[in-house]
Amino acid sequence: MSQAFCKATEIHEAIEVIYRNHSRHVFATLIRLLGDFDMAEEALHDAFKAAVEQWPSDGIPANPRAWLVSVGRFKGIDAIRRSARFEQLPEDIEERLAADIPEGLDGEGIEDDRLRLIFTCCHPALPPEAQIALTLREVCGLTTEAIASAFLIAPTTLAQRIVRAKTKIRSARIPYQVPSADRLRDRLGNVLRVVYLIFNEGYFASSGDSLVRPELSEEAIRLGRLLVELLPEPEAQGLLALMLLQESRRAARCLPSGDLVLLAEQDRSLWNQNYILEGSRLVEQALSSRRFGPYSLQAAIAAVHANAASAEATDWTEIVALYDILLSFDPSPIIELNRAVAVAMRDGPLPGLALIDAILARGELNDYHLAHSSRADLCRRLGRIAEAKASYQLAFNLSQLAPERRFLARRLDELQN
Repeated sequence: MSQAFCKATEIHEAIEVIYRNHSRHVFATLIRLLGDFDMAEEALHDAFKAAVEQWPSDGIPANPRAWLVSVGRFKGIDAIRRSARFEQLPEDIEERLAADIPEGLDGEGIEDDRLRLIFTCCHPALPPEAQIALTLREVCGLTTEAIASAFLIAPTTLAQRIVRAKTKIRSARIPYQVPSADRLRDRLGNVLRVVYLIFNEGYFASSGDSLVRPELSEEAIRLGRLLVELLPEPEAQGLLALMLLQESRRAARCLPSGDLVLLAEQDRSLWNQNYILEGSRLVEQALSSRRFGPYSLQAAIAAVHANAASAEATDWTEIVALYDILLSFDPSPIIELNRAVAVAMRDGPLPGLALIDAILARGELNDYHLAHSSRADLCRRLGRIAEAKASYQLAFNLSQLAPERRFLARRLDELQN
């Protein structure tokens, strides 16, 4: 095998890594420079195509992201000048196209564009469900199918939602910027929700072969840090704390084989103590403000778990009390389910099972696999094997995540013996 071929192969592999890690950063900056989602997407693809063609002979640039932004910008300019839709673009497009050196090609400027893009996608002129879908698609690069799966809707419906949101941004001339301080707090709630959805897809993937997608959870934490720096509100601090405390357990959540490890069985020596310390500090700051909300309370629950020396030493009384407060902020059936599990840990499986059965009797969470797997576990602990098997089977049928399905299959096999 020739040395030139080996070098070309290495560069192509490097381009793939750069695409995975940096394409959404480049895309965000191209939106700012070109003023249009679809043109920026096309320019992004053109830039990476140019990289595939040029880098094997020219070498990888010292600053690949800046190179890709610059090439993508010029590719976009060519497309704009050929486009019959020129008049539909922002009024300042001619001024931006005339600039010799595009603004913000340095690393810091490109990073800030991710935050600008999030606030654009979360603009109040867009329906809430469109804000979430658009951000997951355009900021994080999740596929339409993955987002649709998370929302339990058809991919075609989700795609239409995204197209309508882009059209609204273009027609309403929604600015690509972070709002001023006096308007920032009104927009923060949607942004926090979006960031947490991004984190959840990384921390516990909605489907696929891997339990985690670290690039998404790490991206959400980075965005959370930017939000806290930009606006140190208690709920922004609470969300960052929640993500850090949950992410602290990542290394212990699955075996090298990819199989799921339950919280009670995790090797706590693998937990990230720096994340636990930082998250616990942020929880204290948020709660001491007395202006906290659901994210801060969820973070407080996560902190109780994270700071327990063992599963047996967990203060379930405190966790149940925190869930009681959380339900007053967010009376959702999923919070009720989590509280029921905590009650089972504090008082025994029978009281917890009664609470879960009451939720399912209302017709809520019937399609939520974790409700059935939680019920199955409590039935198993009570020796109600037939009920446990039936609930595990329901959970297995509803789950779309391979490691979770393997875990549920093992539980079913154990009950057969």
